Amino acid sequence: MNHLGDANLHTWTLRVTALLAADIQDQLAWLGERELETKDIVEEVKLMCRVSEGLAERGAFEPEDQRHLRAIDRRIGEIDATHRVGLWGNALTTDSAWDDVRSLARQFLLTRLGDWHQPLPRLVRPPVGDH
Repeated sequence: MNHLGDANLHTWTLRVTALLAADIQDQLAWLGERELETKDIVEEVKLMCRVSEGLAERGAFEPEDQRHLRAIDRRIGEIDATHRVGLWGNALTTDSAWDDVRSLARQFLLTRLGDWHQPLPRLVRPPVGDH
């Protein structure tokens, strides 16, 4: 990695994949009372996969890492529009695509870090009073 921005994007990629790889109970606990839309999670993962291409070109990811990230991107892309509607917490329990994504994310983390069990990212709460 040759840029501070690359280091931040690399860390972001690892955090997003840690969330995707987590056991469903941990994902639901992470969500808590948050109401994240499935379409927003899909867009975030697709963005992560696009960004990882540039990171790989600059040496932040190995070809094997990129193979796993592309597999995640393909599987996310296969989720049809009807399954992107609604809350992600509901989709996690009803759409088997998320089981596939979980498995692919675990493979990526195993290859990259040697263990898929990683801390889940902190979710930044909006400031109180900003509406």
